[in-house]
Amino acid sequence: MASELEGYVDQIVNVITNDGRNIVGVLKGYDQCINIILEDCHERVFSPDAGVEQVVLGLYIIRGDNVSVIGEVDEDEDIGIDYSKVTGEPLKPVVH
Repeated sequence: MASELEGYVDQIVNVITNDGRNIVGVLKGYDQCINIILEDCHERVFSPDAGVEQVVLGLYIIRGDNVSVIGEVDEDEDIGIDYSKVTGEPLKPVVH
């Protein structure tokens, strides 16, 4: 799977971690264990009562064993979304 990430390098990606976090940033690198390096990233914290809070993280490393899903972000679509008006339940952690 690590080789599949090559096309995402220097692209904005959305990473969902096993503990339910939603992190968006520019994929700068990865290794065979899918440890990933994100630049200019932020975490989107969802709430059922208020809009999405976007917490700035900057440069961030995520261990491969904590990565659940990685997907490319469509920048044009993402810019058009007003996240301050988006509500939703936070994701629950993955249970093994």
